[in-house]
This record gives sequence, C-alpha cells and structure tokens, in this order.
Amino acid sequence: MAEDLITLDYGSGGLKTSRLIEEILVPAFRNTALEALGDGAVLENRGVPLVFSTDSFVVSPWRFPGGDIGKLAVCGTVNDLCMAGGEPRYLSLSFLIEEGFPMADFRAVVSSAAEAAKNAGVQIVTGDTKVVERGKGDGLYVNTSGIGFLRAPGLGRAAMRPGDRVLVSGSVGCHGAAVMMARGEIPCEGELVSDCMPLHRLSAAALQAGGVRILRDPTRGGVATTLNEFVEGSPLGIELEEEAIPVEPAVEAACGLLGLDPLYCACEGRLLAVAAPESAQAVLDALRALPGGEGAACIGRVTQERPGVVTLRTALGGGRILGKLTGAQLPRIC
Repeated sequence: MAEDLITLDYGSGGLKTSRLIEEILVPAFRNTALEALGDGAVLENRGVPLVFSTDSFVVSPWRFPGGDIGKLAVCGTVNDLCMAGGEPRYLSLSFLIEEGFPMADFRAVVSSAAEAAKNAGVQIVTGDTKVVERGKGDGLYVNTSGIGFLRAPGLGRAAMRPGDRVLVSGSVGCHGAAVMMARGEIPCEGELVSDCMPLHRLSAAALQAGGVRILRDPTRGGVATTLNEFVEGSPLGIELEEEAIPVEPAVEAACGLLGLDPLYCACEGRLLAVAAPESAQAVLDALRALPGGEGAACIGRVTQERPGVVTLRTALGGGRILGKLTGAQLPRIC
C-alpha cells in the first residue's frame, strides 16, 4: 500500500512531514530540546547557553537565479540558528557527490559557500565528503550543521499573546518561484531571483528592537505552513490581511500560471516575527533600515477567535482558512 512507503509528500514541510516528526522521530529520540521542535535546539553546556541546528539540501537544479546549493546550505543553517535566538559562530559542511559531477562546478559551489560564510560572519570548521556511483546521487547533496551562542532566551509559541502583530521582512515566495524558473517549467516575464540570504543582521536588529515573541524563516511549506506551526494545538489563532502581504508581481505571475499560492512557496531569506503590539513598529523600522528588510510589513495579528487556525482576510472582504501544506507542492526546493 502507498501509505507504507515514503513519498515526496513527506519532504514538503507540510502535514506529512509533521507526521514523520511527531509519530516516528520525536518518540524515538524523546528529550526536552527535541520536543520544542524549533529551528534549532537550545542547549546549555557548563552554564553557557548554546543553539545547535542541522539541515540537508537537495535543491534541483543546484544553481538557480540568486544563488546555488553552496550559498543555500550556509544560509539555511545560519538562519535556523538565528531564528532560535542564536548568534551563529561555527558550521560543518558535508558533501555527497555523484561520480561524474564536474570539478569546475564543485569548485563553484565551494566558493559560493565560502563567500556566504564570510558574509554571515561564521567559520566552517569541519566537514565530510562522500562520493557515490554514477546514477546514484543526482549530482550533489549538501549537509550543514551549526553552533551559536544563545542571545535571546524565551522565544517560542508559548510567548505569544492575543493582539500580537505578525511581521514579515520582505516579499514572499521568491525562492520557490526562482527555482521553478530555473527548472524551465514556466515561461514568465519579469525577473525572478531567489531571496536566499543570511538573516543574522535582520534577526539581531529585530531582537534588539524588543518585544519579539518568536522568529521563524518560512522555508518548506512557506508562510502559511509556518504560521500554522505557531498556533496549532494552542488557544490562539492568526488572522492575515491579504492586501498587506508583499508579493512581487513576477512571483504572483509565475504562481498563477501553475496554480500555486505564494503563501505556500518557500522563502530562503525572509523572516517571520510575532511581536508585541507596542513594539511592532520599532521592529519594522529596524528591519527596514537594513538590506533585505526594506519591504518589511505587518501582515496580520494574533487572535483568540479561531484557536489553532490561520485565516486570510481577502482583498474582496471575504475570508478563508489557510491550513498546512498538503502534498508536495514543489519538491527539491531546498
């Protein structure tokens, strides 16, 4: 039966990914740090609070407008550490290479990763390389893990309150649309470029502004799925304003052609923040003052009206429920 097999849906970051985590992985390795299910684990070593995260990258194609798998791998783990309230310091970088992968392309990926690490202020201090037979690895896969110092304890769903504001640091869905374009799946006018970038400066600025309850970068499953993770199983809900959500025209056009929703398309250089209402404007101002945050916007609020549910108030005045992503809207996106 199909249900007895792992399908692409289980890697979407949506409902089936949650099933793998909650029904198999968490019960097998149960501990306090893991059960928090954050972007990174908050740990303590001899009185020093740390953040630790790991991620694997299988994006196809490995090069896309605005980046490649090397840049993506470094930024992905740096950003996970930042979203957990950490200051990233050290990364590992491991490669799974298919026999026959061009050496010039491998050098390009390594160079891109090195530049991204320099820009993010982190050092790559260890790693690993494996080569598999031709036809067994689909080019190149990359894994990164990272460690940083905790600078903002207490971030998480439990800190959210009714009336809090939901903020995003820029336009949504750019990475997913850029990868679609790189695959040659759509003819679309306009420039589509991935938003892939490290979020260390933007997250630090948001935290310094104060009042931030939780941070997250909406990668697989996009903004809608990430916000569902904020409120599922809680007495709180989130209401979004469609007209307030920044979406670039080229992204909207590309998604429209394929019948996709930008709110479910991956971002790789955007952060979501829930902030206290009295602090929201200061957080927005701090984000807008930095490169990559110029388009920051308040897109909604935390409510008690529909517990555990994310709703979207449309431009026409109606409303609809935004659930977690179901199915694999766009596999091999990160």
